[in-house]
Amino acid sequence: MLKLLLVAGVVAGVVYAVFWALERRQAAGRAQRQHPSARRPRPRPSRMVAPDDDEDFLRDLDRRRREKDEPG
Repeated sequence: MLKLLLVAGVVAGVVYAVFWALERRQAAGRAQRQHPSARRPRPRPSRMVAPDDDEDFLRDLDRRRREKDEPG
């Protein structure tokens, strides 16, 4: 009798785990259909360029330095 209860408990646990996993999978699919933006990654905001990486800034610094160093 104890073996029968043990087997029934194990079978019930396996059936519960299978149905739980299926329900979670279906719930995740419903959530994605309700929020289509959740499937697409959002565009990353443009990041600020450091002054030493900005070619225009460096070019302007060189121009100012040359104008300062030129005589007259």
